[in-house]
Amino acid sequence: MYASQVFARFAADFATTPLPPEVVHHAKRAVVDWYASYYPGLDTPAVQVLTRTLADDLDRGTSQLVGGRRATARAAALIQGTAAHAAEVDDSFRDAMLHPGAATIAAALAVAQAVKASGPDLLRAVVLGYEVSTRIGVVMGRPHYKYWHNTGTIGSFGAAAAAASLLQLDEDAFAHALAIAATFTAGLQQAFRLEAMAKPLHAGRAAEAGVLAAQLAAGGMRSSLDVLEGEAGLGQAMSTGPDWSTVGATLGSDFHITRLTFKNHIGCGHTFPAIDGALELQQLHGFTHEDIERVALGVYQSTLDIAPHVDPQNADQARFSLHYMVASALVHGSVRLSAFEPARLQDPATRALMQRIHKALDPEVDAAFPGRRGARVEIALRDGRRLSHLQTDRKGDPELPLSDKDLEGKLLELASPVIGDAESTALLARIWRLDRSVNPT
Repeated sequence: MYASQVFARFAADFATTPLPPEVVHHAKRAVVDWYASYYPGLDTPAVQVLTRTLADDLDRGTSQLVGGRRATARAAALIQGTAAHAAEVDDSFRDAMLHPGAATIAAALAVAQAVKASGPDLLRAVVLGYEVSTRIGVVMGRPHYKYWHNTGTIGSFGAAAAAASLLQLDEDAFAHALAIAATFTAGLQQAFRLEAMAKPLHAGRAAEAGVLAAQLAAGGMRSSLDVLEGEAGLGQAMSTGPDWSTVGATLGSDFHITRLTFKNHIGCGHTFPAIDGALELQQLHGFTHEDIERVALGVYQSTLDIAPHVDPQNADQARFSLHYMVASALVHGSVRLSAFEPARLQDPATRALMQRIHKALDPEVDAAFPGRRGARVEIALRDGRRLSHLQTDRKGDPELPLSDKDLEGKLLELASPVIGDAESTALLARIWRLDRSVNPT
């Protein structure tokens, strides 16, 4: 069997298999985090431009945007997938170097509304999308991540699997939906090295691509089922000829959705271990940013590649600046949405500390990536003290997980400014009841 068929066979069996209660709970956690990520993304320039551009696809169609505005399923997936990634607070599965939720849940919501699916149907589709996409990401490995943005490339498969589940595709059509999605995958890391405004479009396009792939397969479209492992397939073209032979070995027994990372800060997640380590030293030793003479950060290569800005000029660059993120945390105690407001971007204390921060590749930390995402933090204080800490994981990783209450607090913090406290609280209650709801939201 080809890899696409392995996933399709699992999906066929999965459709009638009761979900373990733990898996259902983690799926709801993922949906809570998706909404927490979605609302702060609505006000970003990328989403505003996209919504204006897609005007012809709005106020009609069988789906609707969160909030009630009607849309075609593809437009809803594209806009909401983009919004869920735009503020840089969405979930990740570290071994696949992937943000699976933005595209998977955006696609699932769009199609669930179109077919009037139930809450349990939605959760099942979400789980399936996570299990398929993360396994493809793991196989594609670090060589793929060197140039490609996995959220745009691998994310298409999560969206396709979720949409195919809700469209109730048979085993053959499901395999072809994945094969079609493979031809749609895109998203270059270079697209956010210099200017990151268009980066969230990768998640949105992945969501849209997955919906379209499933719709086409439902209509009879076919593609090459060996598109993942073929000699000119995804593995050869976008990685280094990875081994697909065990891609489905743990399907149904090891649910990846139970091991997600949820962000505890706002911005590029590759900066988070350094933030956590710096704040840990600050809490343990009671110094202020004014006491710091020098900060040395030892990080893995992707941190250097993806968070390179040493003098960010706007909010998008600041989110991808290791210097800014760590300095802002040490000066202000955390990195929340306020860190990217114009006045804060030019905060004199933060800018001064940035000049005293230095970064370099740490071989030990790099060798552990992506299985562990860490950072070595060394801080020299003006009083002569030399402090050091190896942060092996970031808060929000499976080893240091956010609790349900943490996730609830995240949603309330990020959604309340947009929809109010009462509606945010009601939304939380609806999500926690999804497994007993006749509606997808």
